[in-house]
Amino acid sequence: MLKTVIGVFESREQAEKCVSEMRASGFTENEISILVKGNEGQQDDDYNAMGMDTLSSGTATGGVLGGLAGLALGAGALAIPGLGPIFAAGPIAGLLSGAATGGIAGGLIDWGIPEERGRFYEGEVRKGKILATVRAHEQKISEAADIMRRNEAKDVETH
Repeated sequence: MLKTVIGVFESREQAEKCVSEMRASGFTENEISILVKGNEGQQDDDYNAMGMDTLSSGTATGGVLGGLAGLALGAGALAIPGLGPIFAAGPIAGLLSGAATGGIAGGLIDWGIPEERGRFYEGEVRKGKILATVRAHEQKISEAADIMRRNEAKDVETH
């Protein structure tokens, strides 16, 4: 059975270190997702300069999610009403693109995150924090949660 572990990082460096450790532990880009708020009024040139254009090819360098190069699956920018531009890498990108009108909280419901907690995590992204999720078989979820906590993730929960 698939389960989801979710946590919030204060900095890109923490998130990158966590993803790197997860990848080294055998987690794949099909299991790990990262979500971060972009800047209001960001232009396509800004998007490309941050390395987001290369995320889709798996060769990202620099930028908001640049150090998370292995997370090419579905990577890109989304416009979520009330939040503005959101950059997502991993399976969460596809989940949110189908639930854009429900925001982040609406998308997380599909992964078993209660709406109230989804709204909390949406609020954290709104504040500029980085949301990380791992969706994997339940026997791997404890390890994912431990890795998140070791890398200073806050509000780590399993659903």
